[in-house]
Amino acid sequence: MADDAIHDTDSALAYGSALLHGERVRLRGLTDADLDPLVDWWRRSDSAALQQNSVTVRPEAAVREMFQIWSRNDSPGGAGFSIDDETGNLIGHATLWGATLPARVATFAIVIGPDAVGRGYGTDATRTMLRYAFDELGVRKVELRVWAFNDRAIRAYEKAGFVREGVRRQVAFHGGRFHDEVLMGVLAEEFRGR
Repeated sequence: MADDAIHDTDSALAYGSALLHGERVRLRGLTDADLDPLVDWWRRSDSAALQQNSVTVRPEAAVREMFQIWSRNDSPGGAGFSIDDETGNLIGHATLWGATLPARVATFAIVIGPDAVGRGYGTDATRTMLRYAFDELGVRKVELRVWAFNDRAIRAYEKAGFVREGVRRQVAFHGGRFHDEVLMGVLAEEFRGR
C-alpha cells in the first residue's frame, strides 16, 4: 500500500473493505462451524505428512483448541483467519504469529482443504495474508518452513513472493527416511515491489 493511500474517510473505508479480500478468496474470523472441517483436514494422515513433523493423530479437542488459539487475534504480533472461496465456502485457514519488536518477523502457516488444493486458492490466500501482515500489522518480514518434498507448496509460496533462504538438512523423518526443510521468506519491500 502506498504511504498516502489513506488520506480521508472514504479511502480509509475502501482500504478496510478490501484488506481481507484477495482475487478469489476472503479472509474472515473463525466460527464454531469452521472447526469440524478444519480439525478433519488437520487430522488426515495425508495432510499430516505435509504439515507436521510426524504423522500422528492428535486428539480432536487439542486440534480444535489449536485453531481457536491461532484465531484469537488478541496479539499485535499475529493473526489467524478462516479462508472462504468466491462462493463463501470454507476452504482453509491461515495464520501469522511471533512478530514482535524490534525484528517484526512473523511466521506463516496455511492449510487448504483437500477439495480446494491445486486451484490457486492457496497462493491467493497467501498473498492476502502477506498484504495484511505488511499493511496492517507492520511486519517487516514473513517467513515459513516447508518440507523439501512439498513441491506444490513451494511453487505456491514462490508465486506469492517468497524466496528460498536456506535449508535445514534431514530434519524430518517420513516414509522411512530423512528429509530436508526449506526456509523461505519475503520482505515487505519485495512483496510491494511485485
